[in-house]
Amino acid sequence: MNFELSKEQSMLREASRDLLADRAPIEHVRAWLDRDEDVDPEVWRLTADLGWPGLGLPEEYDGSGQGLVELALVAEELGCALGRGPFAPTAVVGRALAAGGSPGLRSEVLPVLAAGSSWATWAFAEPRAPWSLDGVRATARAVEDTFVLDGVKTAVQDAGGARWLLVTALHEGGPASFLVDRDAPGVTVRRQRTLDPTRAFHEVRLDGVRVPRDRRLTDGPAAIQRLLDEASVLRCADALGVMRRLLELTVEHTTTRVQFGQPIGIFQAVKHSAADMALLVHGTRAATHYAAMAADADTDDAARAACAAASYVSAGSGEVAARALQLHGGIGFTWEHDLHLYLRRARADSVLYGDAAVHRDRLCALLRSSPAVASA
Repeated sequence: MNFELSKEQSMLREASRDLLADRAPIEHVRAWLDRDEDVDPEVWRLTADLGWPGLGLPEEYDGSGQGLVELALVAEELGCALGRGPFAPTAVVGRALAAGGSPGLRSEVLPVLAAGSSWATWAFAEPRAPWSLDGVRATARAVEDTFVLDGVKTAVQDAGGARWLLVTALHEGGPASFLVDRDAPGVTVRRQRTLDPTRAFHEVRLDGVRVPRDRRLTDGPAAIQRLLDEASVLRCADALGVMRRLLELTVEHTTTRVQFGQPIGIFQAVKHSAADMALLVHGTRAATHYAAMAADADTDDAARAACAAASYVSAGSGEVAARALQLHGGIGFTWEHDLHLYLRRARADSVLYGDAAVHRDRLCALLRSSPAVASA
């Protein structure tokens, strides 16, 4: 595969980087750490003007018709800037609706998402359960002309201000997706206090929530697993941006911090540690971009590529954050320094949509089911 970005992709990356640097610098990030709102509405409006919410949506629904590669480019810049907001969850829900929503549901929801006037998020993970299809415990049962949903979801990003929730629940023994109005009777959303203060996560309780039958997506386990893979790739892209910035901060510190009359970056042990960080960043970029390209091309190894990227990045992001903290020394522990915010986001990214163990287990299962690949 060709990893060279096209002219249009490079322009998207640069425009996204410029917007975040101008309207959501680190001072803005800090100012919003203790706010109750999920997102700064002015920044979200500007991203909508740039076309972010509709980037991956079909053109017939006012989207741009781009793929996972383009979405990953924006996600990387968000990670590097510690950007907040529902870009990634809205993109994931939009792709699910475009693939499995009824024509009426797509016509109702997708243009609204593309315009950025409302957003959606995915309610998948559950307390004390793996971030996989095996961890789904919420239930959906048919009652007359509706489905009734019950269960608890956790770590639902930006659910506080979302208009729609894509809820994954068990129906007749298998996972299925339902689009639920955030304000529907029986839906309770509670803000969670998490390690990462740069994003908003919520617990969502579903107590007898009635959903019209046409709000069920025509998907199944395979489609939901593919959506998990795509969400994992976007999480990898966010982590790539975080890791890239951690490396930049570390190089800047080690080339300006002087001990024994010379910058500490001169010392061999520091050089080796920084070089290891750079290797992990480059490896993350290669794994993430390949997984995104494989998903867009629908290659035979797309699922394996997503698992490989997710497992590599889950482990690598924590390692880069730890080395950055070690090389910064005591200043890295202080609230005034930006390093700890990146460390927190890196740690959160390492478990969102499944930690390294979850993805390695699935990768092993995929390889066992493809003997020819495993023996190649």
